[in-house]
Amino acid sequence: MSENKVVQFIITRQESPEAAPYQEKFEIPYRPNMNVISALMEIRRNPVNAQGKETTPINWDMNCLEEVCGACSMVINGKPRQSCSALVDQLEQPIRLEPMRTFPVVRDLQVDRKRMFDSLKKVKAWIPVDGTYDLGPGPRMPEKKRQWAYELSKCMTCGVCLEACPNVNSKSNFIGPAPLSQVRLFNAHPTGEMNKSERLEAIMGDGGLANCGNSQNCVQSCPKGIPLTTSIAALNRDTAIQSFRNFFGSDQG
Repeated sequence: MSENKVVQFIITRQESPEAAPYQEKFEIPYRPNMNVISALMEIRRNPVNAQGKETTPINWDMNCLEEVCGACSMVINGKPRQSCSALVDQLEQPIRLEPMRTFPVVRDLQVDRKRMFDSLKKVKAWIPVDGTYDLGPGPRMPEKKRQWAYELSKCMTCGVCLEACPNVNSKSNFIGPAPLSQVRLFNAHPTGEMNKSERLEAIMGDGGLANCGNSQNCVQSCPKGIPLTTSIAALNRDTAIQSFRNFFGSDQG
């Protein structure tokens, strides 16, 4: 029965960052347990559209194919998500694929996520303990604290939360939910805490925490179920305390 079935796709394409987007329709033979990426691979093997005309292969990003790397994010049937975990059997046809518009389009479904990575640099989303010699084991983290911190560490910088957030757009420099959550993660680490005030200062300025409109789209769309709004609420408290310290002075930074 599956030999006669086809899967229909309407894909938004764009030849270059400056080119105008257009839609192209494809039909491929149905196979059980297909995901969107396996369908895209099928189109790439035989780039012929639904009208039978040969076309150019489709561009998109992918890496791990198991919802870990975050590279294959795109908008599928109007919802930003990972294409590796989007199963064809669970999607309404025709399946519409579009690039995430929060980021500049490179080509077709491939986008430049530099905006998000620059934000992670801005908030110093790492623990600066690298050196030329072994520093030995670091301080231990209580198990209860480690468990909730682990939930924040699941972030794969896929960009889905930024795409879903109405406050992240071309007219705003809001860094978005993912970098904010990483501030909470690294400030909670016993060693990362030494740069806590520096990270808080980074999100207290323009494009930081105050730009969040609390729409809560981010937590609803996150493929890893990260409690982003909880992190943002906690950071509101932390930045308020930091503001008092900045005003009155504190030997704790």
